[in-house]
Amino acid sequence: MAERKAFGKSIDQFQALQFRLADMEVKLCSARVFLRHAAAKLDAQAADATKFCAMAKLYVTDACFEVANDCLQLHGGYGYLADYGIEKIVRDLRVHQILEGTNEIMRVIISRQMLAGR
Repeated sequence: MAERKAFGKSIDQFQALQFRLADMEVKLCSARVFLRHAAAKLDAQAADATKFCAMAKLYVTDACFEVANDCLQLHGGYGYLADYGIEKIVRDLRVHQILEGTNEIMRVIISRQMLAGR
């Protein structure tokens, strides 16, 4: 962002883009906390570990894909170049929304366990 210029200044100087960066940081931090919480439940063999793991997989992959996609946007055309690494992160995260059960399947797991009273 410091290298890209618009209206005579680097785009990291624009408040709207600074707000986007802050929002991305919040999403990443909350995703990490959620993932660690689900992992702790799994390690402890908690009764609701499956639900929490499904919720974490759903939230973390979606949130991280959104952040990576926003980063790609902030990089502009450079984001598609392998030199910057963003394009690989976007591709990898998209696959993680599908692997080990799609995020739609995670929603089924979550809702079934909620309806079962767990």
